Amino acid sequence: MTVDEFLGWASTQPEAPRAELINGQVVMMASERVVHNRLKASAFIALRDALARSGITGEAFIDGLTVLIDAFTAYEPDATVVLGAPLDGNGMTITDPVIVVEVISPTSAHSDTSAKLIGYFKLPSVLHYLVIDPDARAVTHHARTADDRVVARILDAGPLTLDPPGLVIEIAELFA
Repeated sequence: MTVDEFLGWASTQPEAPRAELINGQVVMMASERVVHNRLKASAFIALRDALARSGITGEAFIDGLTVLIDAFTAYEPDATVVLGAPLDGNGMTITDPVIVVEVISPTSAHSDTSAKLIGYFKLPSVLHYLVIDPDARAVTHHARTADDRVVARILDAGPLTLDPPGLVIEIAELFA
């Protein structure tokens, strides 16, 4: 199945499915634990508030929107940030996220730290990929450097600087 076919299929479902398209195959997502839901909400709020504090024009989104990786792969991250003018209110996709967030769970940990890490950084717009670990209460920050390398660091306290675009979030905000 292509991404276009997947989006067409998803739009005809009586209830929006929690699914991703991985290498042309529809993969249903498991139900979330309460902690997962809390953390993705905290990440969204922290990103939204950081945008507001910075004065940077952009939007933060919580899950439900699809990030297109290639013609046969599309993920639904837990939170994203896009820069610029507001997206079309009828859209279902994000083509140019700058920040992508995944909260790992027992069923998603491997994918979030391997295939999705590679996939998100295939997109030239992605500058930061945050993987939130609820059990360790830590964030792995993967950042694209000016020379197009991806470097990682793990934080469990203090400020997290996402530059560019110039956002600062306290790690504690992500676990609020």
